[in-house]
Amino acid sequence: MKDYLVRGMTMDGFVKCVAIRSTELVTRGAKIHGTTRNATAAFGRTLTAASMMGNMQKVENGSMTLQIRGGGPIGTITVVSDAEGNVRGTMTEPKVPHETKHPGKLDVGATVGTDGTITVIRDLQMKEPYIGSTPLISGEIGDDVTAYFAQSEQTPTACALGVLLNGDESVRVAGGYLVQLLPGAPDEIIDKLEEGIRRAGAVTKMLDEGMTPEDILGQVCGDLGVLFFEPQEVEYKCYCSQERVESVLISLGRKELEEIRDEGKIFNVECQFCDTVYEFSPADIDEILKKI
Repeated sequence: MKDYLVRGMTMDGFVKCVAIRSTELVTRGAKIHGTTRNATAAFGRTLTAASMMGNMQKVENGSMTLQIRGGGPIGTITVVSDAEGNVRGTMTEPKVPHETKHPGKLDVGATVGTDGTITVIRDLQMKEPYIGSTPLISGEIGDDVTAYFAQSEQTPTACALGVLLNGDESVRVAGGYLVQLLPGAPDEIIDKLEEGIRRAGAVTKMLDEGMTPEDILGQVCGDLGVLFFEPQEVEYKCYCSQERVESVLISLGRKELEEIRDEGKIFNVECQFCDTVYEFSPADIDEILKKI
């Protein structure tokens, strides 16, 4: 089954929401970076959150960067989403120790740490990007996204994320949901949402039982009812290319490029977001020098 997300709004118009199945894109990201169990969980949750947040912008050709820096062993996690919700990302250290809160429950907070910030950079195709940053509160990612929206964007939000792994460290299921109150929502709407969130329980349990993103939002929103918009397929997608890498090499300057060429060896450039390696021969470097 392909990954997809779906956005919706409750029938009363007071709540907007989005849910995602991100199993395949998390699997792809983990494979590219060779992550261990805890890193897969932390990276996967960040990929999942960024996909929903990027899609919610709905700015053509825009992008959204979600960065988690908590001081934990994984270092900095950086994920970029396009306007559809396709994501790519990286982290400082993909091979982190296996830590659990209790048997069967990975301690993502210990992997990420709490001594740092969650930062959101929104490129809305304007002169300057919007940048918001708030302190991490748990390192569990979902709680931190919830707090970010409340503090930085003054939007009451509930975000739940989950990555469930098999015994061989492969991704069994991954996904999440994000619900936001719109201005003017009465207290009874908040009460019903809180009840729905408690009733729904863990995201991974719902996904593992075969529930779809639509089913999950139906559980969370309960008798508020949800009007769904058209689903959007999403994937782990990198936009690197030979031309973009050449632009980066040009930025090194003539002197450094001449030194690379004169070594007479193949010069490899590996994309930080995916597993693509670009090879440049001395003749290729010479052609780039001609463009400067």
